[in-house]
Amino acid sequence: MSTLVPPLFAGLVDDASVLPPGAVAAGEAVAAHRRHRSAWYAPLLGPLLVPSSFVHLDPPPRGLPVGVINDGAIAALPAAVAKLRAAGAAVTQVEALVARRGEDPQPGLGALRGLAADEQDLQVYAEIPLSWGLLAALDTLAEVRAGGTSIRPKFRVGGLAAELFPTPVELAAVICACRDRDLTFKFAAGLRHALRHTDPETGFTHHGFLNVLVATGVAVDGGEVADVAEVLAATHPVPLVEPARARRDDERPLWVGFGAVNVLEPLTELVRLGLINGGFE
Repeated sequence: MSTLVPPLFAGLVDDASVLPPGAVAAGEAVAAHRRHRSAWYAPLLGPLLVPSSFVHLDPPPRGLPVGVINDGAIAALPAAVAKLRAAGAAVTQVEALVARRGEDPQPGLGALRGLAADEQDLQVYAEIPLSWGLLAALDTLAEVRAGGTSIRPKFRVGGLAAELFPTPVELAAVICACRDRDLTFKFAAGLRHALRHTDPETGFTHHGFLNVLVATGVAVDGGEVADVAEVLAATHPVPLVEPARARRDDERPLWVGFGAVNVLEPLTELVRLGLINGGFE
């Protein structure tokens, strides 16, 4: 195994090439993920993410770690997992939206809780909207996990509308709320680059994955919402690179990771920032 990817970045980036907006052909995505798994940067990778409605992959992802992203009813997830396992995939996680914005997430959490209880070997993620009912949903997850069932939150931090991008203060509050409940979490959407930036085409301001990584470190060190928000709002690498470098040999706290349609893009940015040495000693 390569030792060129420091522990801080291990498993940070899931392969979301099959999912929109990437939507790479399934066969091409499986072949590419297999190549990534044999490359020097393989420790950076999480699983290949696959929609639950699209599990008959050709070629099948035999032997590859796979995460199932629910795009239908939660009740259909066990069948999707079973089909992928029958094809030889190592299904490691499932992720499911439990409510739309403005809806009560508790019923969806209840359904997903049942799946997590039945599938103890899976990492189960409940995608919770950053809206009404969020804190109560986190309380529920904390109670479920305290009871021995493995289920964690996932949050969407971007999308096709401005309101889907939380402000630094809003996101900092979510991170601190998870810290206070001892909940690790995943993010989806919006994390296109290492640093916080404004997309010139859409005008949307995206969070940076390096910002998030350093901000979670500030949170676990006891930082308040304002301290975490300050890190999330940074648009220059100077206040981010050195704190990240100082933690490179530690496991990543709180944040499990995020999906990228092209896993080489975050890798390239980490190399350019000097946080991964790019395959050269």
